[in-house]
Amino acid sequence: MSRRIRLAAFTGIAALIGSLAAACGSSSSTASAAAFDAATCAGGTLQVLDQATEDTGLDPAELYTSGGGAIPRLLFRTLTTRDSVAGDNGRTVVPDLATDTGESSDNATVWTYHLKSGLKYANGQPITTADIKYGIERSFSSQLAGSPPYLRDWLIGGSAYQGPYGSNPDLASIATPDTNTIVFHLRKSEGDFPYLAAETQFAPVPKASDTGKNYNAAPVSSGPYTIKTFNKGKNLVLTRNTYWSKTTDTQRLACPDTIDISLGLSSTVIDQRLAASVGQDADAITTDTDVDAATLARSSAQPALKSRLTSGNFPDTTYLAFNTKKAPFDNQSVREAFSYAVDRTALVNAQGGSQLATALTTFTPPSIGAAYHPYDYFPAGATGDPAKAKQLLAQAGYPNGLTVQLAYDNNDPQDAAALQQAYAKAGITLKLDPIDDSNYQSVVTNTTTEPALSLFSWGADWPSGAPFLTPIFDGRDIVQGGGNFNLAQYDDKAVEAQIDQINQITDYTKAQQAWGDLDAQIGKLALTVPLYTANDVVLHGTAVKNTYVDQWRGWYDISSVSVK
Repeated sequence: MSRRIRLAAFTGIAALIGSLAAACGSSSSTASAAAFDAATCAGGTLQVLDQATEDTGLDPAELYTSGGGAIPRLLFRTLTTRDSVAGDNGRTVVPDLATDTGESSDNATVWTYHLKSGLKYANGQPITTADIKYGIERSFSSQLAGSPPYLRDWLIGGSAYQGPYGSNPDLASIATPDTNTIVFHLRKSEGDFPYLAAETQFAPVPKASDTGKNYNAAPVSSGPYTIKTFNKGKNLVLTRNTYWSKTTDTQRLACPDTIDISLGLSSTVIDQRLAASVGQDADAITTDTDVDAATLARSSAQPALKSRLTSGNFPDTTYLAFNTKKAPFDNQSVREAFSYAVDRTALVNAQGGSQLATALTTFTPPSIGAAYHPYDYFPAGATGDPAKAKQLLAQAGYPNGLTVQLAYDNNDPQDAAALQQAYAKAGITLKLDPIDDSNYQSVVTNTTTEPALSLFSWGADWPSGAPFLTPIFDGRDIVQGGGNFNLAQYDDKAVEAQIDQINQITDYTKAQQAWGDLDAQIGKLALTVPLYTANDVVLHGTAVKNTYVDQWRGWYDISSVSVK
């Protein structure tokens, strides 16, 4: 199963669950939301064809949707959101329910937001900061598992808080001095807080409407659409929220009158229906399925089909992870040998070619923006440098090569096979260890069972170096037992101090430059072998307009799409 399915339609399983993935470069598109004539786009029914079954529902506390997700962004507004424009500017965080992206104080440990006036739910009730506080608090409940871990880590008292349903319902580090003001008190500096405030956990939830586990079937909408019918695993139909107003929401065009989402379709069926574009399928897009290789190849000879392809990227890196606590990868010369011997061309070809993947020599991909600093400390060329690798192995005490086991998700055999063939040229024998997809994360991210060498992927929860580098290289994020993503188990107090310093920077550009510097610094240690980043290519029906791929998730911005 590729990253494109894992980051599915509206749950968007996200970056912190191990083998996630996605991309490089700038997105191309037919238009941007800012340039589109919103006055003439209203009407019609947009069809969405998805593989996701969405059988867990649509509770904002349980969703993990970077940048607001696809479908959730239609139902839920948050304090901030991503800028609804194509290209690199789409990485920018902008106000949503709030009047600005947040006022920071005390070295970015206190963040204050004020709500816009006139905000209402689909039931006509006003949205208050108490609702936002309650929505966040319920995401801490063990009954509603699935949300990202940042709030639990960042908020004072968050690590011990159990949600609003127990004997201590209040999280004091979130204050609401009035109905329009909310203040967050953090235990450490976090300059990226405005990006976190775009996650669905910041969607308001009226306490009187909370039905606990059952809320996922009929959540109260604060966005431009509300749920008309929802048959989990089959179909979801959205209609307009009549209380939503464009005067308070500049980021969602909300053009179609109705959005009809078909669930549980196969990727082959989705690709065939979008390519044929017959009947209602002319009004269709997908939010979780890339075009297949055959259709992509056919498009080169069919201009009409090619014109309906849109490309874009979500920041991710697929890489080889070394457990530096285990031999032979406690030896940097061995790690460097693996870096020199890799054949990135073979890996890109295994993904379907350069249209679908781009080789990487850095941990941070180009699609992350200013945090990308190009470097190649162990130049392997296009197909590897086995001679250099053999030299380093000999220096490390392995003149006759070595044999190691490579753990990989059994859904990704093509990458493992490409690596096995490349490393054989350098005298490295890879014994392949396929692990079932359902168990792969739990095995690899458990410090007691983590293998010496594994194939892994990482994607950013928002376009910044912070969620890309911190979980992978901050020693304080090493989790004994399960849920550890610092697979190198790298622990350097000086690096941790650098991370803390960068987190105090609230100027986005300056912060990203600093993250890029840190990536380039850590890269010299060969703690990973970056392999490639995936490129997203998606198809839409002939009657769909204003399609572009956003730079937070690598999918169509459904809130801007319209039908002719």
